[in-house]
Amino acid sequence: MYYKAAVNTPFNRSILTYESELELKKGDLVYAPLGKRKEKACILEVDASEELDKSKIKKITEKYELDGFLIPEELSYLQWVSKYYHYPLGQLIFDILPKPLKRPRNVEFLEGTESGREFILTSDQQTVWESVEPKLNGFDKLLIHGVTGSGKSIVYLKAIQEKINEGSVLYLLPEINLTPQFINFFKEHLKIKIFTYNSTVSNSEKLSLWNILKEGHENVLIIGVRSSVFLPIKNLSLVIVDEEHDSSFKQDDRCPYNARDIAIKKAHQYDVPIILGSATPSIETFYKYKSTDNYLPMRNRANKSELPNIKLISTRDDSNNNEIWPFIDETIKLIRERILKNEQVLIFVNRLGFASFVQCKSCGNEYHCPNCSTVLKYYKKRNSLQCQFCDYSEVFPEECDKCGNMKLLQMGYGTEKLEEVLRKIFPEVTMTRFDRDNVKTMTKLEEILNDFHAKKYQLLIGTQMLSKGHNFESVNCVVILGVDNQLNFPDFRSSERVYQLVTQVSGRSGRYSNEGEVIIQTMNPENELFEHIKNHSFDEFYEKELELRDICNFPPFTNLVIIHLTSKFQNIVTSESIKLKQFCESVAKHFSEVDIQGPRPAIIEKRANKFTWSLLLRSKNINDLHNLVSSIQDNLNWHYSISIKVDIDPQNIL
Repeated sequence: MYYKAAVNTPFNRSILTYESELELKKGDLVYAPLGKRKEKACILEVDASEELDKSKIKKITEKYELDGFLIPEELSYLQWVSKYYHYPLGQLIFDILPKPLKRPRNVEFLEGTESGREFILTSDQQTVWESVEPKLNGFDKLLIHGVTGSGKSIVYLKAIQEKINEGSVLYLLPEINLTPQFINFFKEHLKIKIFTYNSTVSNSEKLSLWNILKEGHENVLIIGVRSSVFLPIKNLSLVIVDEEHDSSFKQDDRCPYNARDIAIKKAHQYDVPIILGSATPSIETFYKYKSTDNYLPMRNRANKSELPNIKLISTRDDSNNNEIWPFIDETIKLIRERILKNEQVLIFVNRLGFASFVQCKSCGNEYHCPNCSTVLKYYKKRNSLQCQFCDYSEVFPEECDKCGNMKLLQMGYGTEKLEEVLRKIFPEVTMTRFDRDNVKTMTKLEEILNDFHAKKYQLLIGTQMLSKGHNFESVNCVVILGVDNQLNFPDFRSSERVYQLVTQVSGRSGRYSNEGEVIIQTMNPENELFEHIKNHSFDEFYEKELELRDICNFPPFTNLVIIHLTSKFQNIVTSESIKLKQFCESVAKHFSEVDIQGPRPAIIEKRANKFTWSLLLRSKNINDLHNLVSSIQDNLNWHYSISIKVDIDPQNIL
């Protein structure tokens, strides 16, 4: 018999033909000869083509250790993902499968207690639930657009309780740091097995979980990050995507899928409902749902507390105290007032480290990564300069290596700098950092969150890890720094991201009182965006942003594809990018209104000693874009050093 197989290789889009004396069926995992080695492969179909040159066909003689791990429904799903994102199917399959082990350890699960506690729904929650409940039979897409603290989780819980007797539920979160509180919440109210799936789960446990889910003998709740969308849940009954707007759902390396989007496809394939939720939905999602019956707003907080008061503080005044930089006198005064009330305060800046870069005061020399086209960031505790894109680091220099001057200026700031300044201002106050530099394990994450809930710390200084989902009872003040850099970033989504980030961070304040306050330090307090944030205007920002997107021909009114070319040779990547542009222009007449922009170097052109250039394709017709990408893949041959990455529906265009 002759078989088409998806092989773990980019060659020929991973689809190759083999023969075998084994009785093979669709979805079987095998070892397939590839050159002088054997590579993992998945059987797709019997190849009965009479055009086969049978003298060149190699033979499959051995099955892969994880044969049986792909259920038929999942293979069909993966074929769709592979086709949509133009990523080799064989590579996708073996990217997501766990690694085989001889003696896998059983996965640990949490058993819910089902305390029997009944929630008295708020009017908003009741209205939304009355809309959700009738739509839980079969495939349907729902968007819950609820302000921070509106109790979206209660609606999720009701939906899970309704569907868990029919099958397992997949609950997607954007980040691992949100997992503990949702586990505790659902464990308290559901008497079922709860599994987590994220980077802290060992490969052994993943193997055990895959075995449990593909058999489908019991109904469980899976709480996981984006990769959970590939779990083989045979008896799936419901999918929930919380914080659907979050960019963490988009994978950057390997197959650049968006877990939110392919979760919708998964729900459709299994004919089950999917609920999306966010206080700040993405512009694209808002546009799709706003005029439908499946758009479900929740405009009030669940415990009747008011949304926090937003206070903008201008940082233009040069007379501010340099001893407390980057804070302003007024900000410190407001923090002190909260401390004296024995309240807790969150300090947010979306940057790690002590200084953004180091510069010689005499000659202006800056310290750059030798492997990447970027400056090195200063970490004071480690006394080192480090690259944020590769592993390069060096000891902080005692003098400028260009002119010998000993005055090296530390420019910019991050969480480490804020902590040092605050410790000098408030030496008696307990504080810690909540960022990737200080929180490297799930144990440490839970320890800091538990200690903060227990009021062992009054100040918590953090990055985006703080921005969403967390429910802090004693926090009535949030301080936000560093948004100007993000607001001025040259990307059409910059305003949307700042709106989402500030709104989400602000939502941590005043969830249990009417004294919530948010302090935003900015050089541009007159920016219209801040007016929308101050007024907690649900729709005004979105309507304004949609108007701009329509004028500028950006999503959701058009579709985008970016093709990235990467090589260790700068001249090669440049010439190959020009060749790509010329090919696109030559075939553009066959596609309606495809706009071709570029090529141009990536915003960080050199990373880990490799150069990247990009071409952006734009069209109102997504099928034209897919066909153009397929034409590129079918007709262009590249220099041996070139690697190609196709990014469908990119989140970043620079």
